[in-house]
Amino acid sequence: MTTGAVYALKKNDSVIVISGRDRGKRGRVLRVLPEKRRVIVEGVNFIKRHTRPNPQKNVKGGIVEREAPLAASNVQLVCPECSNPTRVGRKLLETGRRVRYCVKCKGVVDK
Repeated sequence: MTTGAVYALKKNDSVIVISGRDRGKRGRVLRVLPEKRRVIVEGVNFIKRHTRPNPQKNVKGGIVEREAPLAASNVQLVCPECSNPTRVGRKLLETGRRVRYCVKCKGVVDK
């Protein structure tokens, strides 16, 4: 079973966090994990990981901060036309192309 929230988001979409400790932050989607219904957003939900040094992969040891996955339902797409957080609809254009659109301003989200 999948949810529409994950499929409404794609890599490189601009999103805003609508709940949680990072509420109000904006970022770009780095990865979408549809099987877990999660997304990784640039600059949001940082965690610290203790890593061991690995000279073969040229990795230094120490404490590394990186983005952790965030529930897809906790982020909302920011429309590129009206720059407001919005829900996403899907429609078929006359050309036969399927696109996502902003529910607020009816502008097309996909390029």
